[in-house]
Amino acid sequence: MSPVLAGVVQLLALIAALALAYRPLGDHMARVYSSDKHYKPEKWIYKAIGANPSAEMRWPAYLRAVLAFSAVSVLFLYGLQRAQGILPGSLGFSSIDPDQAFNTAASFVANTNWQSYYGEQAMGHVVQTGGLAVQNFVSAAVGMAVAVALVRGFSRSRTGELGNFWSDLVRGTVRILLPISVIGAIVLVACGAVQNFAGIHEVGQFMGGTQQWNGGAVASQEVIKELGTNGGGYFNANSAHPFENPTPFSNLFEVFLILVIPFSMTRTFGRMVGNLRQGYAILATMATIWIGFTALMMWTEFAHHGPAFEVSGGAMEGKETRFGIGASAIFSVATTLTSTGAVNSFHSSYTGLGGGIQLLGMQLGEIAPGGVGSGLYGMLIMAIIAVFIAGLMVGRTPEYLGKKIGTREIKFAACYILVTPALVLGFTAAAMALDTPANSMTNSGAHGFSEILYAYTSGANNNGSAFAGLNADTQWFNSTIGIAMLLGRFLPMVFVLALAGSLAEQKPVPETAGTLRTDKPLYAGLLVGTILIVTGLTYFPALALGPLAEGLAS
Repeated sequence: MSPVLAGVVQLLALIAALALAYRPLGDHMARVYSSDKHYKPEKWIYKAIGANPSAEMRWPAYLRAVLAFSAVSVLFLYGLQRAQGILPGSLGFSSIDPDQAFNTAASFVANTNWQSYYGEQAMGHVVQTGGLAVQNFVSAAVGMAVAVALVRGFSRSRTGELGNFWSDLVRGTVRILLPISVIGAIVLVACGAVQNFAGIHEVGQFMGGTQQWNGGAVASQEVIKELGTNGGGYFNANSAHPFENPTPFSNLFEVFLILVIPFSMTRTFGRMVGNLRQGYAILATMATIWIGFTALMMWTEFAHHGPAFEVSGGAMEGKETRFGIGASAIFSVATTLTSTGAVNSFHSSYTGLGGGIQLLGMQLGEIAPGGVGSGLYGMLIMAIIAVFIAGLMVGRTPEYLGKKIGTREIKFAACYILVTPALVLGFTAAAMALDTPANSMTNSGAHGFSEILYAYTSGANNNGSAFAGLNADTQWFNSTIGIAMLLGRFLPMVFVLALAGSLAEQKPVPETAGTLRTDKPLYAGLLVGTILIVTGLTYFPALALGPLAEGLAS
């Protein structure tokens, strides 16, 4: 079987698996977030934190709960890293430096998992399992909770109540993420992933010396790293490491984990608003962009010209021979079109245009299908923008799902789509203008600029992957990327929840002959065009200076 055909077969198998999981998982999530029943373990958690899960919250209260929980999480994870040197199970590692501890705490709480450190050489078992893995669960659950709050804004009327954050957080963790993670971890262990609490041990003889490896609860962290679209690896090589991702099957299974909840949440959305066809329209938009980007990535990596590429069958530099170009391209697009950031190949070694596809995938807002929760609410914001544009074309007040999109709603949506580009372009410009940040680049010219642009794009979009040619473990990058991650995560949530509250207060508008049918292919096409045009106009000048210039010059 040729490498190209193998890549296509893997893509088709992945689509089939996602299609099989779409309906049962989507319906299950809808039941979870619509149920009034609380399980006993959940009641114990509510009692421990002093929360009343039945109390409805308006959007300011919901937002305060999100921010308070996240702030406590940052402080806890920061303190755990600073105290690592005196904790049991630290494997002899010292405490993490203040700037690195802040960056890592911000990263994992913001569902980014940006790592400017070597995991196996810095973090012991307590920090990895009791700190980072825990945040992989709850940060994903926070994103899902905010998405569900926005969906309730569409489905409810004449009330500002959006549900209860504590109930949504606990249910998302206990009823969705934990059960799938247990099953997924067993699958990964069966494939050969490591799951233990072994210490550091020496293995083999390498060039006259030995190599040191440490074990860990890798499989259990790997599964939630992918399922929760987190991305932070136990080892520095991330999902290219055989302890995390041993076989081609485990590789495809990890891509499935990355995509299954974001895609399935479109059915949850359709079920909760009482119109499954609306969910299918959002799904079609996400799938069109994802498949298009995957096809483009495979083409750029397989068809790139040059003697070395022709001998190896494509751009094999920086890619695992276990997976090849096809599986690497599929994985790369899945992680940059979601907020995962996990890597099974070296993104900096992709062709110039391939690196541009990775950048553009994040700059779209990671909405195809996007992160767990964040992909859905990001796509719904773009759906509102598309409806607004359509309304301007025909001179009619825009409506979406029976709710009028007035001045207030469009301001919230506009603020949402402006926050991330302002962070990315602002920090990139500052880093390029100053001497110290620029000294961290290991490449000059267009590729060096792409390293900086990629770092802030990844941080502000809560992705976490890196070109890796950049030395980001400096006070400047640890601090500024940490700030970008926190602002890029929580500022958009402010506008999402404010929009949800505004929509929930409205009275439903009856559908008429002039109402735009947002469940039709025509609207899905308009939505795809809106996403690409808005992103293109925003980021094209920066992309032209980096990956496009590099790709055209090669």
